[in-house]
Amino acid sequence: MMAENIPLTAAAMAPVALLVDGVGLNWDLARDLAYAIANRHDEDPMLISWFDKTTGKFSPSCCQCELAAGPAWEIYGKNHGGRFRISINNDTYVFIYS
Repeated sequence: MMAENIPLTAAAMAPVALLVDGVGLNWDLARDLAYAIANRHDEDPMLISWFDKTTGKFSPSCCQCELAAGPAWEIYGKNHGGRFRISINNDTYVFIYS
């Protein structure tokens, strides 16, 4: 789905999936790509939560439990104004932006 065609509703986050091949993908590059997508819809998007499968790290790190509806960092993102769930390489990196 192209970023400019993402429908926005107050009740749900718009899912965006990117597959990156042929370059050395790391957390910094994945974050920059996710920001570029979120920035197309908001001049100053805020990163609310994120997950890095390669290290097992996530933010906010105060969320330590797995809830029935999903990982706590993802629930936090949904409940704190997340408008975009941007998945890079099948959830290797996930960024939730306002």
